[in-house]
Amino acid sequence: MKYITKNTLIASLSFIGLHAGAQEIINTEDTASAVVDTTVVEPVSFKVDGVAAVVGEYVILDSDISKARAGLKEQDVDESETTSCKLMDRLMENELYTHQAVIDSVPISEPQIRSYGKQQIGSFLRQFGGDEERLLKFYKKESMEALEDELFDINRDQELARAMQERIVETVEVTPEEIRTFYGNFTKEDLPYFGEEVEISKIQIEPEVPEEEKQKVIDELNGYRKDIIENGSSFATKAVLWSEDEASRGEGGLYTDVDRKSQFVKEFRDVAFSLQEGEVSEPFETEFGYHIIKVEKVKGQKVDLRHILRIPKITSSSEADAKDLITKIKKRIEDGEITFSDAAKEFSNEKETASDGGILINPVTQDRMFELTNLPPDIYPRVQNLDVGEISLVFNNPTRTGRTRYEIYQVSKKVGAHEADFAKDYVKIKDLALQAKQIKAIQKWQQEKIAETYIKVNGDYRDCSYDRNWLKK
Repeated sequence: MKYITKNTLIASLSFIGLHAGAQEIINTEDTASAVVDTTVVEPVSFKVDGVAAVVGEYVILDSDISKARAGLKEQDVDESETTSCKLMDRLMENELYTHQAVIDSVPISEPQIRSYGKQQIGSFLRQFGGDEERLLKFYKKESMEALEDELFDINRDQELARAMQERIVETVEVTPEEIRTFYGNFTKEDLPYFGEEVEISKIQIEPEVPEEEKQKVIDELNGYRKDIIENGSSFATKAVLWSEDEASRGEGGLYTDVDRKSQFVKEFRDVAFSLQEGEVSEPFETEFGYHIIKVEKVKGQKVDLRHILRIPKITSSSEADAKDLITKIKKRIEDGEITFSDAAKEFSNEKETASDGGILINPVTQDRMFELTNLPPDIYPRVQNLDVGEISLVFNNPTRTGRTRYEIYQVSKKVGAHEADFAKDYVKIKDLALQAKQIKAIQKWQQEKIAETYIKVNGDYRDCSYDRNWLKK
């Protein structure tokens, strides 16, 4: 049997539970045999007590527990949540998801995962002042490619675990009767308690990009395109030199296995799938800037492509005009000349909220109300002390590409902290009922998969009291 071990790169990378490991193969018939390190040719041995547990084809080492604990301590997690037994329980749970996701061939987007890894490396490099040598030394890697590969393995397994959990609960629903029963099972003393909630409206003004700046990057992209088509210049080389897409620039603008459901914006996908193999597009615009695309290979419903992104520069004059405009809008609202709702409809650049008078929709509940303490971190400090009808100060909330974006918020409604009321809080109670049913579905799934999956727990970890039947007693 082949086992796969997980060695943590950095615990803070994990976005599923506590798991953040890279894969290595162990050619073995049991957990006491030799490890084949992916960075060397010859196998090296480890002590049998170094293997804390095996779940399916995945191995958890004692060092994984230590690294997970260290990562949680850095995040100031309660000490009671970092006991070895609790960490082992969570790590085995994540490995069970990953193991079953592989068996079930749960689909994930490997290009998206690779892109995410590149973004992480870009973030790491900025922390190290762009010094690749220091970065590699810190993470004990011989090359940037080795670091990318390990990050890919980490992120792929985390995404598999997340996707497996989603699959388990995707068909779970609750009926009105189940919601009523769920609420009726609470005693007066046990009723859920909801914190203070707010309804928030928003106006967003983005500086206009001067037409001459737009034309400048269009001319640049047309120049690259002409040189590539007429003179045979390398698209990849030009992407390395000129593209402003940090995620793909180092790879010559390359994205592989792009399909119509990929993470790219619609305009980008539409152009990509209108091209023949080897064809280079005309310059086109998305929310990120202007692009040209070359399709390297068509593979059925997927394509490999390269692209070059150029972002028009916003002048300081445009930024000043945008700030002046939103400041005047704020004053007109405060002077009673126009309502916040009408101003949002007339002036706000955010299409998703402008048509509804700027009102934000809670992405979790699909309701207009947000629990104050659960607001996104970029909004909370702007509105936490606002009274109903009061407007926030003007502030810059930059886009994902760093472009200036001025915003103001208004609290249009407040509901004080209170015990759950079936009529008033129906949506929240429905969500709680659904969560409870999803938890039961996950527990049932875990019970079934643990029973049919090879699991071995070693040493002191066999003495732990687990919520799940890992020991199969």
